[in-house]
Amino acid sequence: MHKDSKRREALLYHAKPTPGKIQVVPTKKYATQRDLALAYSPGVAEPCLEIEKDVNNVYKYTAKGNLVAVISNGTAVLGLGDIGPEASKPVMEGKGLLFKIFADIDVFDIEVDTKDVEKFIETVKNIAPTFGGINLEDIKAPESFEIERRLVEELNIPVMHDDQHGTAIISAAALLNAVELAGKKMEEVKVVVSGAGSAAIACANLYVSFGVKAENIVMFNSKGALRKDDPNISEMQRKYATDRKIDSLGDAMKGVDVFIGLSSGDIVTPDMLLGMNDNPIVFAMANPRPEINYDLAIATRKDIIMATGRSDHPNQVNNVLGFPFIFRGALDVRATKINEEMKKAAVVALAELAKASVPEQVNIAYGETKLAFGRDYIIPKPFDPRLIAEVPPAVAKAAMDSGVATAPITDWDKYRDELLERMGSDNKMVRLLINRAKTDPKKVIFAEADHLDVLKAAQIVKEEGIGEPILLGNKETILELKEEIGFDEDVTIIDPKTKDEEERRNRFANAYWESRRRRGTSLLDAQKWMRERNYFAAMMVNEGEADALVTGYSRSYPTVVKPMLELIPKQQGVTRIATTNMMMTKRGPIFLADTAINPNPSAEDLARIALMTAKTVRMFGMEPVIAMVSFSNFGSSSDESAVKIRKAVDILHENHPDLVVDGEIQTDFALNQEMLASKFPFSKIANKKVNTLVFPNLDAANITYKMLKELNKVMSIGPIMLGLDKPVHIFQLGASVEEMVNMAAVAVVDAQEKEKRLKQSLNK
Repeated sequence: MHKDSKRREALLYHAKPTPGKIQVVPTKKYATQRDLALAYSPGVAEPCLEIEKDVNNVYKYTAKGNLVAVISNGTAVLGLGDIGPEASKPVMEGKGLLFKIFADIDVFDIEVDTKDVEKFIETVKNIAPTFGGINLEDIKAPESFEIERRLVEELNIPVMHDDQHGTAIISAAALLNAVELAGKKMEEVKVVVSGAGSAAIACANLYVSFGVKAENIVMFNSKGALRKDDPNISEMQRKYATDRKIDSLGDAMKGVDVFIGLSSGDIVTPDMLLGMNDNPIVFAMANPRPEINYDLAIATRKDIIMATGRSDHPNQVNNVLGFPFIFRGALDVRATKINEEMKKAAVVALAELAKASVPEQVNIAYGETKLAFGRDYIIPKPFDPRLIAEVPPAVAKAAMDSGVATAPITDWDKYRDELLERMGSDNKMVRLLINRAKTDPKKVIFAEADHLDVLKAAQIVKEEGIGEPILLGNKETILELKEEIGFDEDVTIIDPKTKDEEERRNRFANAYWESRRRRGTSLLDAQKWMRERNYFAAMMVNEGEADALVTGYSRSYPTVVKPMLELIPKQQGVTRIATTNMMMTKRGPIFLADTAINPNPSAEDLARIALMTAKTVRMFGMEPVIAMVSFSNFGSSSDESAVKIRKAVDILHENHPDLVVDGEIQTDFALNQEMLASKFPFSKIANKKVNTLVFPNLDAANITYKMLKELNKVMSIGPIMLGLDKPVHIFQLGASVEEMVNMAAVAVVDAQEKEKRLKQSLNK
């Protein structure tokens, strides 16, 4: 983008439609005079009196516990320098935005108009009662050292100067992994640090705490290597001063293992890199121009492990990996400070997370085919959704272990769930589903495995231990795609059209013909159909050569469902197949049915759909609470559609009295417990949280689930097939990799359930 265009875009972003990037949003009702009387006078007096009795009640009745101040005097802003408090405000607002979107922490940005250390400290101390934590930002060294030291000592809430410690924490995590990949030891590596400001000192101090020897670090400022005989260096810098004769940066880099750049762009040459030891580790973190260009560095040394501060290169050392989650953990145990133990816990959590399998949504977000621990992936990506569930608990635990937590956590599983819910990522049911599949993995056919996204889903299923994929499609294409995405695991690949499969095709054709010969199907037709992968795959499941089947990525739903209904028998007692979608909403999982098969089911059909959906809800470990929804409430309309729902409910009440189901009822009443209990207290679902909605027709169900998915970005698992005798499930056309992995897990769990029921029936 042209420089002028960038400038214009940046200014418009900050100016329109409302100036700035953050706002205050009420968290309580305020529509009525009564609401306002509670929010302010006279009702507000009650919490005030409670806090006066016990100051810790401030966390119970106010927003203090989730409120951080981002405070600066604008003396060292980004790459802009001393631009003053007002000019620094866009940066502080931006920091507040990052706190909110990454860790759900509210922020007030505070710009202080003083360069006097004592006045700055006094100002922060005077406003500290407002906040649960203090994030110091863009304050120049050496003043920043003294300001942070004093505030940490004199306040009883977490204080951190992110410019010092953020880069240190993230780069330390990267360094731990880089040293491991290089086959070296922290105690033995020799390090050159270009830069001697607050971030450089904090980095060096943290590296030392992880084993790097201070005598193995050489630090440079703008005048050259720090020397012990230089009276102008600070006491903090003196720890890394040398008495060796070092004439230049190039001289210092000869025979070293690690270069840490926190200075200015283009100061490192290819010759300097060539002088470093084998497997050199280079963190060129000057921004926007690193100390050496990334492409030039990797062209110079094939064995280099490199990180930068830029998002357009691998291994971005980005402070957003640290500060939101460190403060989140500190706030959640009401820590009195952020100490070294908490910082080190964040380092270890980040380093370990980089070694775990990467979720597909992270690959998609960063345009990667497959991220995996290695030279180009030594630290997690900023948009990795696992950060919120991994780093804060590590920090919180370290706070507890080191004695600075005043509200310890006792239920860590619950805490992690709460963290995920903060980010609108209530994946509890998905985790349950995946973990359950892993307990007894099954053989799952991926019928369209010569499509890249389908193959990536199969790879995740294999690598995560969810199931054992069987790949159908063009074998040559599948092998090429496997190599492209690094899918090295041995899996079965079958191309139904090849001569190698002739015997199996004929065997399947005979079995299919036997079942369909009195319904207009000839043996020749059967043989022809068995060349089609969906027919072939369905017969593999029928004949016990696979446990489950997923398909539908590349073809319309009706096209794919046809062979399944022809080949796969219904479960005993089932007269009509249906589907349900599990929607991961903010209020928890909600099942919708029927979302894909039956255009206008009868009352009897709706009763059966409700029963099959209830069985699926139980498969996910939940007890079904079912609302049979309509435009009508309990007899308020005599329209045919409402009467049909009413009749279905009557059937269910008479034949399945233990099932918690009711209707006909409007959706808002079904989902609003207070409204329902108030207006229809007689209902079987009154005072219960509805988790299943059965709709009167396909139009209503399909429109609702797709609207939720697109407008609210609600995760959907489904359509889950109901009523088939075998675990066969069909993707929506163009499903995402994540959706296909989840559906494969559904297929595995479905296979487990069907196997369990078969064993139970045989044992009777």
